[in-house]
Amino acid sequence: MDPMILSILVGIVALVAGIVAGKFIFAKDNQKRIDDAEQQAQNIIKEAELRAETTRKEKELSAKERFVQLKSEHDKEVNRRNRELGDAENRIKQKETTLDAKSAQLDKQVKENEVIKQNLNKQLEVVAQKQTELDRHQEEHMRRLEKIANLTAEEARNQLIEGLKQEAQSQALGLQQEIVDEAKQKANKEARKIIIQTIQRTAAEQAIENAITVFNLESDEIKGQIIGREGRNIRAIEAATGVDLIVDDTPEAIILSCFDPLRREIARLALQRLVTDGRIHPARIEEVVEKTKRQLEDQVMEIGERTVIELGIHGLHKELVRLVGKMRFRSSYGQNLLMHSREVANLCGIMAAELGLNPKLAKRAGLLHDIGKVPDEETELSHALLGAKLAEKYGEAPAIVNAIGAHHDEMEMQYVISPIIQACDAISGARPGARREIMQQYLQRIKELERLACAYNGVEKAYAIQAGRELRVIVEADKVSDGDSDKLSFEIAQKIQTEMTYPGQIKVTVIREKRAVNVAR
Repeated sequence: MDPMILSILVGIVALVAGIVAGKFIFAKDNQKRIDDAEQQAQNIIKEAELRAETTRKEKELSAKERFVQLKSEHDKEVNRRNRELGDAENRIKQKETTLDAKSAQLDKQVKENEVIKQNLNKQLEVVAQKQTELDRHQEEHMRRLEKIANLTAEEARNQLIEGLKQEAQSQALGLQQEIVDEAKQKANKEARKIIIQTIQRTAAEQAIENAITVFNLESDEIKGQIIGREGRNIRAIEAATGVDLIVDDTPEAIILSCFDPLRREIARLALQRLVTDGRIHPARIEEVVEKTKRQLEDQVMEIGERTVIELGIHGLHKELVRLVGKMRFRSSYGQNLLMHSREVANLCGIMAAELGLNPKLAKRAGLLHDIGKVPDEETELSHALLGAKLAEKYGEAPAIVNAIGAHHDEMEMQYVISPIIQACDAISGARPGARREIMQQYLQRIKELERLACAYNGVEKAYAIQAGRELRVIVEADKVSDGDSDKLSFEIAQKIQTEMTYPGQIKVTVIREKRAVNVAR
């Protein structure tokens, strides 16, 4: 046999023998391990059973302790509730005892009231009997009085009432006159003090405005250039400005006639530019007039801004500032409107300060009170209502709006400054030299005063004197008594105050005299 094959076979046999020997040894080791594991498992089971028994006994002990605790708490709660029930029963018993006592007391009071009621009924019966006897005695007494006086009770009552009524009217009229006189004295004293203090701190100019403007020329030769060929230049100027140009024999002067001072100013400035430039023809006239209008608009805005700055008024809307500047070229009864408004503003500020009111608010309202006289468009509203509407439109305060609308009594006065504006407007317009009054209006006012006084019964004659500042009323002595004279003077003054419009105040004097005339023959 080949030695190599033999050696391989020997190796294989040795390998198989080794495997069999290894398996036998491994089987013996496993058996030992199994036995050890079973012994360990039995030990673990015994230990677990001991722990379970211990835990069970602990739980039973804890449960018994919890039961004892709950039972103790339950017993305490039962005892507490028993005590509360006992207290409640005691309170109920006490209330029952109190109610029984009150019930007994009420029964006693009811019995006493019954006795009192019976006594009152007896007394009422006695009073009724006495009242019947009194009425019978009074009727008998009235019959005796009527028999003695030869008058019935109704006639005597009427005579007494009439006498008392006349006496009361006379006393009331006298008392009323005393109260009115005293109030007038105090009011006039305080009013004079405030007005004098206000006026003496204000200076103003006299009215000199009119409806014409005189344009001076260097020579009369320029008149021909202004008139132009066949009058075309003067017609162009009149058409562009709305002003009438009067060229007459007045040396070195042309008269500009128009009721609108703004138009007259535009025409004056335009003529001044044309004469200075020397080129006067229709196209040039239209150009210069338009440029002058724009320039005057800027001037109006500048005048308004300067006015509000000088018066210390801030936050005024630009449109209102423009209207304030426009018042410079407007006049009322010959009084320049801007100067009048400035004067009223200063008067209002001083008077408001004297009265302890807001002088800035009063000065603002005084400046704007005649803003409705310079509208951009014609309207049917009065200048007071239009001014209030414009002030409201441009965000002025309600007090200012009301003061503007009420300064001619066309709106109800709702704020304290409203009568101040009205009074200062009257002061500025009624002072000597402030306004020119047309003769016809003056005569009409004088006649109206006299006619109003002559409408009363017993008035013989009436004379308006001192330029309408005083009214003398002569009455018939046999128709008007001394007491009626006081009443008549008061009534005439009240009627003048409510029905007429006049500057300042009017004094009413009633004259009554008794004349006894006899003729010796």
